[in-house]
Amino acid sequence: MSNPNLTEQLEAAAQQFKANSPFEAQIKLSQMIEDLQKSGVASGKQPGEKAADFQLTNALGQDVVLYEELAKGPVVLVYYRGGWCPFCNMQLKAYQQILPEIQELGAQLIAISPQKPDHSLSIQEKEGLKFQVLSDPNGLVTAKYKLLFDVPQGVKEIMEGVGLDLAEYNNTSKWILPVPATFMIDESAIIRSAYVNPNFMQRQSPEEILRELRKL
Repeated sequence: MSNPNLTEQLEAAAQQFKANSPFEAQIKLSQMIEDLQKSGVASGKQPGEKAADFQLTNALGQDVVLYEELAKGPVVLVYYRGGWCPFCNMQLKAYQQILPEIQELGAQLIAISPQKPDHSLSIQEKEGLKFQVLSDPNGLVTAKYKLLFDVPQGVKEIMEGVGLDLAEYNNTSKWILPVPATFMIDESAIIRSAYVNPNFMQRQSPEEILRELRKL
């Protein structure tokens, strides 16, 4: 059965984050979220648009091609920030719990982040994920889905302050992130629904994913 508590878990984690983070860091992160919302720089592909094909490497170093996977049935495509992000880990864990139901509906789940395959493998093993976790280190595919943005200097400083070198973690020279997003893509590669939210502390609920999938 699906986990009804992802939204509650995320809210609790957000409260904890606010309680434990320096005020200045919270201001900078809020500013980043607000700037993304206002600018629409990473507003995501919209329902009705065609999903861009891609070939990316999974956690085991194997190539996965989107259109080949769509030949088997619909795909739930999830963009997340990386294994270092606790909100992402909660999301992926909750989605793992509804994987049997996704598969019963003839679909599959594919998750993408900029992190290198080694980190994808460790998150896959740690969280017991049974779906494909792909790496897009330079954000080329993420950019095609209109989700890519450059990490602002203030937020970069916060991350470095807690010992996270994002460029090194992702094995690239750039500090880039995706806006977290979930797309339902049908067999004809048309995006049927899209959840795109610059607020990284919020994600689409498992129930909503199953509801959208049943409409395909």
